Amino acid sequence: MNIRIGFGFDVHQLKDGHPFFMGGVELSHHKGAYGHSDADVLLHAVCDALLGAANLRDIGFHFSNTDDRWKGISSLVLLEEVVKLLKEKNYSVGNIDCMICLEAPKINPHIPAMKAAISKAIGISEDDVSIKATTNEQMGFIGREEGVVAYAVALIGRNGS
Repeated sequence: MNIRIGFGFDVHQLKDGHPFFMGGVELSHHKGAYGHSDADVLLHAVCDALLGAANLRDIGFHFSNTDDRWKGISSLVLLEEVVKLLKEKNYSVGNIDCMICLEAPKINPHIPAMKAAISKAIGISEDDVSIKATTNEQMGFIGREEGVVAYAVALIGRNGS
């Protein structure tokens, strides 16, 4: 049996006036994540979890923040590209489990839309995408609303094994 797990983590600064993308969904908030792409920390963590499970390095290796091809790009596109890399190595995705840590905005109302976007990009059932959220109890850079963090784990398996 060739089942593998991977872990992903991402963090971005929050800045006033920037759009805020999370899990492929634009959230309405006065601050947004700042980065080279759309700075979707959740999708970046998922990409790293999938890449790690397949031993394909990390998101920065494949989508450098110095490459203009990826500037401002939707992280859903990056996730779709990661899935293509997995398919080239004959892997398919079993499930994804994610955790978002931020103070605001509230994530719970957006989870169904995020699950739909992620499951579509990966090609798995929404039941195979788990998204949870927590605060940092107003401590540290997350508590001061200076940044946002996401974690993800992924289970993949080699097709035909």
